[in-house]
Amino acid sequence: MAYYIRVLSPSEKSTDLRLLSEAIVSHGCKVTCDANTDYWQQLETHGSHGETLFILERNAVAEGPIALEELAEFDSEISECLPKSASNWLRDYLASVRTIYAFQVFGAIERDNGWAALNEAKTKIWNSVGGIFQADGEGFSNEDGYHILWQFSENVSGDWWMAVLENGEWQRFKIDLGNPLHRDAFKRGAVPTGATRAP
Repeated sequence: MAYYIRVLSPSEKSTDLRLLSEAIVSHGCKVTCDANTDYWQQLETHGSHGETLFILERNAVAEGPIALEELAEFDSEISECLPKSASNWLRDYLASVRTIYAFQVFGAIERDNGWAALNEAKTKIWNSVGGIFQADGEGFSNEDGYHILWQFSENVSGDWWMAVLENGEWQRFKIDLGNPLHRDAFKRGAVPTGATRAP
């Protein structure tokens, strides 16, 4: 099953292809693209042995049904997710999205600095056009990059930076995903007792 990481941007502006390519190539990877202009739609990244590490697609809402269909799927998917305050915020935010940058990730990414190349490309997009992050099996972030919706599997563990809405303001903190007390508080939309606050 394909694994995707996305940047959902409210901007119709296309991220500069040259900057993206330079960011990826700086990690020793190779890039092929379907165009040489800002109207590019697909970029493929290869490792030193030629394997595909990831494919990046740019889907504009105004250019076809793909982005609209994805947004509709997300809207339906998050309606029952927790915390409810984040779900409501996200449903409003999704209505403002104009471009989806979708990274399809392949197994070879574990080699040849693939993750470093992907993360730098993702950051370039985010810094250029803004937006929120979405990752399959994890959930969504807010515009500051903090995780705001629980879509993890039940056996997940480890430290993670999160945020919940309190009186219209994001409260940012780090939790142990495997700690049931931390999980329960987050799902209620509360900062867990003892959680490390972001500076």
